[in-house]
Amino acid sequence: MAETKTYREALREAMVHELDNDESVILMGEDIGVYGGTHLITDGLYDEYGPKRIMDVPISENGFTGAAVGMAMMGMRPVVEMMTWNFSFLAADQIIQNAAKVRYFSGGQ
Repeated sequence: MAETKTYREALREAMVHELDNDESVILMGEDIGVYGGTHLITDGLYDEYGPKRIMDVPISENGFTGAAVGMAMMGMRPVVEMMTWNFSFLAADQIIQNAAKVRYFSGGQ
């Protein structure tokens, strides 16, 4: 029988798996580093992977989502954590106006 996991446990397991297997994966979000995140999903990951891979960012969802778009364009694999779902609307501009169009803005490069 399959093991039952909480959504939080499954998220953490997936993030740890990717961090262990791909050096280009980084996590970024508000208070996810030293504090371990609002829901403690990233608790202890800062100590294990360090500040270059577990990044605490300022309260600017639009700003750090834009940074993640740029990182992805350069070959990194950023995972952005929004503290709550309603903050994702603040990041929508970066996703809709920049990430979705970059192929066309760059001539497919």
